[in-house]
Amino acid sequence: MSRVVIGVDVGGTKTRMRLLDLAAGQVAGDRTVPSTGWQTRSLSGAATWLAQRIAAVPRPGDEVVRVVAGAHGCETPEQCDLLERELEAALGMPVTVVNDAELLVPAAGLTAGIGLIAGTGSVAVGRHRETAARLSAGGWGWVLGDDGSGSALVRDAARAVLARADDGAPLEPLGRALLRSYGVPGLPELAAAMSWDGGVETWADHAPAVFAAAAEGSVLAQEVIRRGGAGLAHLVECLARRGADTGAVVAAGGVIVAQPTLFAAFEKELAVRLPGVATTLLRTPPVAGAVELARRRT
Repeated sequence: MSRVVIGVDVGGTKTRMRLLDLAAGQVAGDRTVPSTGWQTRSLSGAATWLAQRIAAVPRPGDEVVRVVAGAHGCETPEQCDLLERELEAALGMPVTVVNDAELLVPAAGLTAGIGLIAGTGSVAVGRHRETAARLSAGGWGWVLGDDGSGSALVRDAARAVLARADDGAPLEPLGRALLRSYGVPGLPELAAAMSWDGGVETWADHAPAVFAAAAEGSVLAQEVIRRGGAGLAHLVECLARRGADTGAVVAAGGVIVAQPTLFAAFEKELAVRLPGVATTLLRTPPVAGAVELARRRT
């Protein structure tokens, strides 16, 4: 019988699960599935959804000694604790649940720091440097916040384009890029498409249009990206003011990893707000952080 641990990264788009054989010190399984159906409004439902997928990971004869799941949407310690208990009951295995941003620091090979996600949404998570209490900033959703995320960048870009139209100014590259991305002929159709055709959940898919417009020379798009980077730096600054360990900041997420201009804007703003704080753009999959946390807890 092989003693193994399972690391899970539940993201807004996909869920990745990795099996580590402790004796061999090697990854023995890696599985990615869509996150379709994942939600944290009902934590009992979330536990059922996740338990069904985790149960397919171990091999015959494996003894699972720890599961660590980084869960998108688990924004409070209370939510994480409840999901943890529900999962343990469903799986019959020892389980630890954290917010998915908490996977970033261990995935980077570090023991302390702030994890920052900028993908479909955005959130920063850390631990108090003295009490180790969990701290978070952001993660309020794409309508109310999540500045610097793909969804918020598209939201802010559309608002900037529509405000320019209200002033009577002609379309510039950002407006044209959004129309092309949505496949619509004009701004009324753009507003309708963003409101009704898939809604907020699809906004992040159009984030590349903002960066394409910025590369084309759109000052409007460049300002949207600058403000997005500043919004992400603000999340980290909030945690620093509340006592978080700022030994390192590890950033990850589909948007900030794929778009160097956003990471550059974030780094530039953070250097002004928190001089000397080191930043790392995570290239390792965050699920590696879940595996590392599981290994440390055995």
